[in-house]
Amino acid sequence: QVRLVESGGGLVQPGGSLRLSCVASGSIFSINVMGWYRQAPGKERELVALITSGGSTNYADSVKGRFTISRDNAKRPVYLQMNSLKPEDTAVYYCNAELRDPGRTIYWGKGTLVTVSS
Repeated sequence: QVRLVESGGGLVQPGGSLRLSCVASGSIFSINVMGWYRQAPGKERELVALITSGGSTNYADSVKGRFTISRDNAKRPVYLQMNSLKPEDTAVYYCNAELRDPGRTIYWGKGTLVTVSS
């Protein structure tokens, strides 16, 4: 069992920055991949960025060069540094963890709202 708690969302002007945090608790050493997803009003949830336990990262094309996902180790939070924010980045951002068990169990946080507006 893994519990994920996100924080760091809020209102920011276009061009501004925010850093989201996701703290995992429970069976954290069973986590293989952690990621950030987002869901804008009226749209499907989409991948923003992910990081593996080995440190490999992957980003959606829409955020490459602006967002950075990071994690020091399994005991530390996963961060999403978001720079040069655009109104289209407005969404609820969810933290996600995929375990390395045979079923690749997935857990989700409850989300944190990011609003980019002047």
